[in-house]
Amino acid sequence: MPWMSTLLLFLAGVVLVSLSGVMMPGPVLAGAVAKGCEDKNAGVWIAVGHGLIEIPLILLIYLGLSYIFEVTPVRILIGLIGGSLMIYLGIGMFRIDMNLEAGAIHHSAIFIGFVTSASNPAFYLWWVAIGSLLILTSLEYGRLGFILFLITHWLVDLGWYWIVTVSVFKSSQMFGEKIWKPLFI
Repeated sequence: MPWMSTLLLFLAGVVLVSLSGVMMPGPVLAGAVAKGCEDKNAGVWIAVGHGLIEIPLILLIYLGLSYIFEVTPVRILIGLIGGSLMIYLGIGMFRIDMNLEAGAIHHSAIFIGFVTSASNPAFYLWWVAIGSLLILTSLEYGRLGFILFLITHWLVDLGWYWIVTVSVFKSSQMFGEKIWKPLFI
């Protein structure tokens, strides 16, 4: 089955390309760092929240509706909503008053993953410009290719955000607030 070896190569490429999106500094990563101070497994739930917005977006692109994100009013609306939510979350971070004790960030990790993804214009841009090519390529392998692409991509997100929150949690336990407080200024 020569198609199986090319499918495996494609999925390896999905891992590498997906890392280019998930490792980008931005609001989801900032949320993972903030939640990681209080819960080492928050990355799992951030990935779930991220997936709640990402999987429907992938399905829209799969159905050929990616052009919606190229319409100027839609882009402006995403930017306005995204900017407003980022300001709201930023104000919430300052209200923490530098208190990094457990429970200091009042939103769930799922909420953080969903809102920071949904309100990030770069997230949509990445999917329209890069992710859509992965989706189209996955379709060369039929439904199985698309489903394996979807699972592989989400597992990359899950793995990365879990590694981030575990690392932040362990280092905050080791070094205490001296290291983490300045990051939230």
